[in-house]
Amino acid sequence: MSATFEMRFTRGKFPVGGGYPGRRPGTRIDEKIGMICEYDVAVTVRDGVKLYVDIFRPIADGTYPVLLAWAPYGKHEGAEDYYAMLKGCGQSKALQSEYGMFEGPDPANWCPHGYVIVKVDPRGAWGSEGDLTFMSPQEALDGYDVVEWAGTQAWSNGKVGMHGVSYLGWTQWKIASMNPPHLAAINPWEGASDFYRELCFHGGIRSNFTAMFPGTMCRPTKRAEDLMAMAKEHPLFDEYWASKNAELEKITVPAFIVASWSDHGLHSRGTLEGFKKISSKDKWLRVHGRKKWVDYYAHEEMQRQFYDRFLKGIDNEVKYWPRVNLEIRERSHVGNFRAENEWPLARTKYTQLYLGAGQGELRAAPLEAHEQIRYSVDDPKDKSQNAAFEVKFDAKTELTGHAKLKLWVEAAGSDDMDLYVVMDKIDRSGDRVPLPSQSAYDLGPVAYGWLRVSHRELDETRSTPYQPVLRHRKEIKLKAGEIVPVEIELWASSVLFEAGEALRVTVIGSDLHAHEAWEHNGERTVNRGEHVIHTGGTYDSHLLVPAIPEN
Repeated sequence: MSATFEMRFTRGKFPVGGGYPGRRPGTRIDEKIGMICEYDVAVTVRDGVKLYVDIFRPIADGTYPVLLAWAPYGKHEGAEDYYAMLKGCGQSKALQSEYGMFEGPDPANWCPHGYVIVKVDPRGAWGSEGDLTFMSPQEALDGYDVVEWAGTQAWSNGKVGMHGVSYLGWTQWKIASMNPPHLAAINPWEGASDFYRELCFHGGIRSNFTAMFPGTMCRPTKRAEDLMAMAKEHPLFDEYWASKNAELEKITVPAFIVASWSDHGLHSRGTLEGFKKISSKDKWLRVHGRKKWVDYYAHEEMQRQFYDRFLKGIDNEVKYWPRVNLEIRERSHVGNFRAENEWPLARTKYTQLYLGAGQGELRAAPLEAHEQIRYSVDDPKDKSQNAAFEVKFDAKTELTGHAKLKLWVEAAGSDDMDLYVVMDKIDRSGDRVPLPSQSAYDLGPVAYGWLRVSHRELDETRSTPYQPVLRHRKEIKLKAGEIVPVEIELWASSVLFEAGEALRVTVIGSDLHAHEAWEHNGERTVNRGEHVIHTGGTYDSHLLVPAIPEN
């Protein structure tokens, strides 16, 4: 592994051979489930480092397909109940068997159906040798080697799938892009694919999600990549961040991809981008609007159908699945799924709603006269300081897809701006409609967007009229009195409005829903003084929305 950047590490806190609840090297047989359990089996990868895995396989002689679960959170059943960290997530360790793992397959639900489950402690985590890194080229090489090891064991039929949520999804992109010969299918269930834009920096604003790594969840035994230190040293997109992103176009294996409208700030964007960019001939996309862990464990039968087809060669219902299946949300946990042929939807009518600062409105035609609205950003806790714009629909309206907010902005008292944007649904009584959000919360908006204005430079080769992509290669500070145009990506979403319901977009200088989102104030904000938004006249500030024709 070669790199021109210097990796920062933090020392591990947990000695090898101790402090691992539930670890019990050796083999046991669970007659009730009909399963052989092998714990802490050493797998030696190409540089001689030993990684430790747990193997769960049917008792009956034969060869079986393998499902690989890869994450640094602890393969052993004794790991803490991480679901309890996010109360309200709807999932609990108590809902799994003693063999279950966080965000991954429960062997008790898979081995009886003729599958081998291999759970991996990656390099440097929970007793595996070496230094712990996250989504690095080294981790991808290790993943390649473990896939090939699993595909050549006496109990394997030679076909390996990868499975799981979140980190277990991210690693699927990375490892599948290397095309290990025995990898036959993947099922990324809400997995980000751009480490910089989707996890660590939102519109150039650093997210405190970086503080989770390495953290106590990963239990490094030697050294662990200090992601927080690296984020501070690398605030712009560079080789370090590029090294973490999979070359999605190289992925060719069959893929069943599940995303959600409800994991903004973490997985929603990257999972949808993964579906768009991979080269697999056989690929399906399902998008829901619920909480991810509950949704994952509620659809094990659907997962088995997919793996039965591509790991066992069974001719089943998968061939009749719609290429795309989307939940069109109405309110929390209310919505209907609809089959589609592609993503984004080809029939989308991207519609401009122009901002009117004077009346706080979104309108079909631009204002002729210049107006402005300003709000203070000196107190980030004062959520009343914002700019809100609203439109009421006079007919049933569906918005499904990518949205964009173009603003003309000015900083009064600073040379930069942190902009936080939310889109909300307002019911006919004038009340905000809360939606599931961020894995565990119930007060989220329709969509989020973020921008540090000094990061406003667009990547012209990757941007589309409806989805701006920022380069993040340099900072372009503001001059006093300078008014500049910015384009803010609002992560893809879906919501249905009845006649009389309204859409509201709000711009604020701090997280509007910080109580139910990952904190974004881990570093001192660039905001000072006032933010000024210009509309009308020569300032074509507008919200671009993805309207879907009713028929």
